[in-house]
Amino acid sequence: MRRTDYVKKSKRRARFRFAGLVAITAATALFTVLVCLRVYAQIAGAPSLSVPEASVFMDRNDKEIGDRFSGERRYWVDIDKMSPSLVDAFIAVEDKNFYKHNGFDYKRIGGAVLKDVKARRKVEGASTITQQYARNLYLSNEKSWTRKANEALYAYRMELFYDKEKILEGYLNTVYFGHGMYGVEAASRYFFAKSASELTLEEAATIAAIPKGPSIYSPVANLEKSTNRRKIVLRLMEEQGFISSEQKDRAADQNLALKAEDWSSSKDVAPYFLNEVWQEAEKILTDKGRYPAEGGWTIKTTLDLKHQKTAEDVIANRMPENELQLGFVSMKPETGEVTAMVGGRSFADSPFNRVTQAKRQPGSAMKPILYAAALEDGFNPLTYISTEQTIFTYDGGRSSYEPSNVNGKFGDHPISLAQAVAVSDNIYAVKTLEEVGYKKYNAMAENLGINVKFPESPAVALGTSSVTLFEMTSAYNRVASGGKKVEPVMILSIEDSRGKLVYEHPEQTKKRAMTEQNAFVLTHLLTGMFDPVFNDYLTSTGISMRAKQSRPYAAKSGTTISDQYLIGYSPTLTAGIWTGYDVGKQLENAIDKSVSKQIWIEFMEGAHEGLMSEPFLPPKGVKGVTVDIETGGLAVEGCSKQRLVYMKEKDVPKQLCTDKTLRESRMTGSKKEKEFELFPFSFFE
Repeated sequence: MRRTDYVKKSKRRARFRFAGLVAITAATALFTVLVCLRVYAQIAGAPSLSVPEASVFMDRNDKEIGDRFSGERRYWVDIDKMSPSLVDAFIAVEDKNFYKHNGFDYKRIGGAVLKDVKARRKVEGASTITQQYARNLYLSNEKSWTRKANEALYAYRMELFYDKEKILEGYLNTVYFGHGMYGVEAASRYFFAKSASELTLEEAATIAAIPKGPSIYSPVANLEKSTNRRKIVLRLMEEQGFISSEQKDRAADQNLALKAEDWSSSKDVAPYFLNEVWQEAEKILTDKGRYPAEGGWTIKTTLDLKHQKTAEDVIANRMPENELQLGFVSMKPETGEVTAMVGGRSFADSPFNRVTQAKRQPGSAMKPILYAAALEDGFNPLTYISTEQTIFTYDGGRSSYEPSNVNGKFGDHPISLAQAVAVSDNIYAVKTLEEVGYKKYNAMAENLGINVKFPESPAVALGTSSVTLFEMTSAYNRVASGGKKVEPVMILSIEDSRGKLVYEHPEQTKKRAMTEQNAFVLTHLLTGMFDPVFNDYLTSTGISMRAKQSRPYAAKSGTTISDQYLIGYSPTLTAGIWTGYDVGKQLENAIDKSVSKQIWIEFMEGAHEGLMSEPFLPPKGVKGVTVDIETGGLAVEGCSKQRLVYMKEKDVPKQLCTDKTLRESRMTGSKKEKEFELFPFSFFE
């Protein structure tokens, strides 16, 4: 062998040895990297797949009425509850080799790298569904090599610890579709007002087309570009064997019925109510040891959409075009379930809830609480008291109080409790408080759920203590329930994101605020405000509503210089309304003063529309008798002011209204009235 041949051969061997050494070193390095990567992945463990989910509010009939979310509106749905066309569309357009690779499509990556190198910047991605899911969960959309490396690490860990179905389900629940919608379920509800399980092929392709550019390919933002992109998705689905050519052509030409506007309007349902529900849900979940912010809760509420819409429509039609505000709430007597709530004229302008947060003076609407105490203390509908102009002294004689009636007139003869309730006489109320006492009045308010401590001043008989409309309506609702301590309820149940029942409202207590007999007697007394038979020096306070009344109602109004209250009920529904100005303005014009009554009666009539008229049925121990209003005697021919009055059997009168001694006693003052004259802090002037 010549020397030159030897040298060439030696150099060739050296090059092979060097190449082999480099290859071994590279292989060793690669193996080391892979081992280290595996060790790192094992130590780091499975990456968390948790994401915030929207909590959904349902009405009493399981219809969705709203949601609450933290940053991302998302409703998690299992992959087997998604339309198969939707899943196929995403695989076709985003990652056709999803079920074949281990998280990375190396051929696509290689092509993308070449383009990036040529452009000297990140211009094209080749992310698999796993990589996109990793980015959705942990990273930003920044186009950089650092972000891409982190994305790869997360994708590797995800493929190592989770199966393909879990990854695909997570991706479909986290991808962004614009308009604040995350995940296919939110997108389906937003664009088509249906669940992801109900999507047609053309709808599924439309949704799958959006993630490439949500601001460009949203059918709401640009229908033409969305349609063109949909056709690309359908073509890819055909090429990959997911659909036939006929299915592609039909779906490509199909017009879409977009429901985005309907979705937006559906989120305006009962915002004040839902805000209260969420605050209550947070307390319940915290007490249960759960974290409210994790989201995904399904909260079944007590809302009745018919009642809510009726209230909103009546309010919109009746409220004057000024700054007058209102609070409105309705609830069921037997269960305490709140069926409607309007906390103000606009939640967007003012989320302050005037049902639950505003404390205002209820005026005469507080009198039934006093009369409930009086009935428990021995009063009955035919308890007569003189109602002449009176000055009351209190605080050991150091202070005095002189109430007047709405028209400035006073009675010149005693009147019954039945008439005093109907015409809302103020002298009768204050004298009743003197007879019953503050202790029993406070105790009854507490029993009926009103959180107030009445000061020892005669004026508290006329509703000068500030309370919320929610408290007052709940108190009336307890009377309507037959005197039971029914608590107001807004949440029936709460389930977590996986359908596990976390909370279910317990049955109402059987404890009582007052006897069933007295609750019914008071209820029937409250029907008197609609009856003109009680008209005298004052008129029955509900006469203006009588023309619209189609069924029995028990109610009481309340008026101050700044507030209008009206609370009442039928046998199946209680409703309360407050109207007034938020701060610093009195009620002056006639419309402001009458609107609460008009809204209340129109709501009650609308809410009961289509239902049979139900009477208030007396319990055992209560008897209805027709009496003469002026004397309290049993009515016979010759007594003109007759009315049916319910009272406990022991209180039923035995004298006839024509009995001369009975009539004389009513005109000169009853035994009850003479007792009042003995009180040292009360006298006539």
